[in-house]
Amino acid sequence: MARQIITGLEQGQVHPYVFLCGEPERVPKIAAAMEEGKLVRQVREFTIYTAKLGRTPVTIASTGIGGPSTAVLVEELANLGAKTFVRVGTSGGVAPEAEKGSFVISTGAIRGDGTSRTYAWPEYPALAHHEVVLALVEAASELQASFTLGVTFSIDGFYSENKLLLERGELGALAHGGYQLEERLSRLSDVKRMGAKNIEMEAATLFTLAGLYGLRAGAICTVSDVVPWRPTDKIIDFEESMTACIGVAVRAMGKLIDWDRKRGSRPHWYPGLP
Repeated sequence: MARQIITGLEQGQVHPYVFLCGEPERVPKIAAAMEEGKLVRQVREFTIYTAKLGRTPVTIASTGIGGPSTAVLVEELANLGAKTFVRVGTSGGVAPEAEKGSFVISTGAIRGDGTSRTYAWPEYPALAHHEVVLALVEAASELQASFTLGVTFSIDGFYSENKLLLERGELGALAHGGYQLEERLSRLSDVKRMGAKNIEMEAATLFTLAGLYGLRAGAICTVSDVVPWRPTDKIIDFEESMTACIGVAVRAMGKLIDWDRKRGSRPHWYPGLP
């Protein structure tokens, strides 16, 4: 299929290396961290740019919010030759070490979304690709960024899954009028027990599709707030934090491009590969 159904993208408009983000407004900001940024397509929640990272052309695209639109975009980008995806996102910190303004590099995702379940059994793991994880860790370390590494909790319902911390220390509903299903009340406590670092809405879908289709995917998210939602003493400059997050992602993608050159026709890259 030459022209894609939803985005209208065509052959030659998409490159193998792709940055993904949720907000359309973030796409030109990511492109600005490289050279020759140019708008390719803007339709619905999807804003797609191209840019050059060194001599290598890359694609930058917005997914919108959640799994359904993420799956549409990944499908259509993959149809046109996309191979490697780095998500640059925002998230709520769940683990104590995931403080506001720090970053979480995902090693995998708890599939609390609905979209990934239409692709694979619930038991199928949503894993970030080890090479993307390593590139993000190395880039963040070189830039002396504050980050934690671990599992992400991906959800569909922003208001139905997120919680408020009440004055008495109890968890309360974020949804309108305090609406909440009893079965959802303990989920945040459960994912904390399971070691989740952060909560967001796209990683599980991205990782599941990448795993099924033989693609590479990873994610780095800035912690824009903490979950359960509550006032904190720490105030961050969100734009400054996101700019730093973009910087880590761009540096990591540069490493992946370099590693791919060194790998040549060999199936795997590893440290020390001659």
